[in-house]
Amino acid sequence: MQEDLITNLSVLESHLDGVLGRVNQNSRSFKKLQDFERQLINASSLAEMILLVLHEGKVFFNIDVLTFSIIDTDGELAESLAEEGLEPDNIKDLILLQDKELLNQTFSLAMRPFIGQFRPDKCGDFFSKVDEKPVCVAIIPLCRRGTVMGALNFGSYQSDRFIDNMATDFLEHMVSVVSICLENNLNYETMRRTSYIDTLTRVNNRRFLEQRMSEELDRCQRSNEALSCLFLDIDHFKQVNDTYGHQAGDYVLKLVASTIKNLLRNNDVLARYGGEEFVALLSHIDDKTLKSIAERIRATIEGLVIVFDGQSISLTISIGASSCIPSESKLLTGPVLAAKLIESADSALYKAKHNGRNKVEISECVSDLSEVHWKRA
Repeated sequence: MQEDLITNLSVLESHLDGVLGRVNQNSRSFKKLQDFERQLINASSLAEMILLVLHEGKVFFNIDVLTFSIIDTDGELAESLAEEGLEPDNIKDLILLQDKELLNQTFSLAMRPFIGQFRPDKCGDFFSKVDEKPVCVAIIPLCRRGTVMGALNFGSYQSDRFIDNMATDFLEHMVSVVSICLENNLNYETMRRTSYIDTLTRVNNRRFLEQRMSEELDRCQRSNEALSCLFLDIDHFKQVNDTYGHQAGDYVLKLVASTIKNLLRNNDVLARYGGEEFVALLSHIDDKTLKSIAERIRATIEGLVIVFDGQSISLTISIGASSCIPSESKLLTGPVLAAKLIESADSALYKAKHNGRNKVEISECVSDLSEVHWKRA
């Protein structure tokens, strides 16, 4: 009997050790889950959140392949990420979708995860940038409030890692957390862009320009580097509205804005200043380059072939330009310099208009901008 008791105690002790082992393992897993959730929630931007999912998520889920699909119908998401220094084309595990068609085909109306063997016709688009395709996959939709935003796509080189009818509670829980964080970041980006983006032309608005110009001039004062400004105005724009209608006028504004933006560098700032007026900020360029850029914009706008509702519209633009090199002996505040720089470029624009329009006028560079002298471009 004593031997039986000892045996039973040994079995019980072994069982308790196993239970304690599982408790400790579950405790570690739970802490790991909490840490990952905390990082997701505390991500300060959409770009940071995406990189966290792609880099830390792969380790967290102990998975061979992890890709992140997000719907970006109008390209604004790609622009936002680029502004944060994250080029989507350079992130092989990030897939931006132009519409919901792929997601609807994959998940059906019920938006149920797709789990099973990798099928190129069914799963290929979710792993299009992956060199070595997975053997089996779990593709789980990212949904909030009945709206699908994308998908988190897991892949494994083990054929039994993801199988039909497997329990996915843990994965779906984490995907729900990702969905909440994605929705919050997308909403924040929408509000941020709405407050700083002109809704018609999709370039920055005056509010953004004023903030950015002060920052740029403060930086120029510290580094003693030039900041240049272009003040652009569409010639006879009122006639466009009166002759062809306001819809045509809106079309012209959007076309001009996109044309100018494409002729500037990525780090240059373009804003709609008001009505048919635009302002561009360009740093680290000399007078010769400034003149060349302004003339290229003027010539490109003049050469546009504009057809709206079957009618051809001719268009020209006048440009005033000025540059600022902050004086070391007379340091002015950013807002004061900003006002003087805009005033200088605006005066040059007035001269271009007075000289017949479709011209570029550039002010001489004056360190404190207290005086304005003109020269023909």
